[in-house]
Amino acid sequence: MTLKDQVRELRRQGKSPKEIARALKVAPSVVAPLVRAIAAETPDTGAAEVAGCWINVGWSEGLGVDPARGWVDKEPESGGGGMVSVLVARRHGYDKLRVCGYLADVYCMGVKSAIGPDVIDDRMLSQFREYFFSDYRGWQEAPFDLAQHLVLGSIDHARALGFEPDGAFEHGADLLGEWEGGSAITFGRDGKPYYVEFPGDDPAKVLRTLRRTLSDDEFGYVTAGR
Repeated sequence: MTLKDQVRELRRQGKSPKEIARALKVAPSVVAPLVRAIAAETPDTGAAEVAGCWINVGWSEGLGVDPARGWVDKEPESGGGGMVSVLVARRHGYDKLRVCGYLADVYCMGVKSAIGPDVIDDRMLSQFREYFFSDYRGWQEAPFDLAQHLVLGSIDHARALGFEPDGAFEHGADLLGEWEGGSAITFGRDGKPYYVEFPGDDPAKVLRTLRRTLSDDEFGYVTAGR
């Protein structure tokens, strides 16, 4: 692997030029022109280059996932009870990133909240990533298509049940790119919609919505009153 290829791979992982220089044990002045050259190779498609995607470990708990995709969950038994967090970063100029985080209820209601998008640098990304995944046992790098299928697929699933994504989602929706639908993930807990009360929910309203399209034996739920 050439030095440029090594720089390209580390850049895909969200490393800053200084971090790349340290990792490869070369001077920053050697890395900087390679980073600029790699950035110039990105086709002008109107969409900024994806700099990285991350997801909490345990994301697949309760979900059906098409094995042909090759998506890996490093700790499948350490999930968040159907709450999955996804972080996406795209390049914003030479040394900045545009970042947005999404919290998706993959069992029932789709995107519950979004943080961002914010423009930050690589150092701040590392700090924000640790904060964003602090409620989980850890995080892992994720392919961009997995981020799409989880976040956008959960929205499609929720809409079929009568729920729309949180309004904050629209501000960062473009980071997830174009979506043609048809997720490779089966949502719900073990294939069945399952509602768990979330802070700020009106559980009675949620259950009324579910009962418009489903009978009581077609979904499960847990609320403060049950």
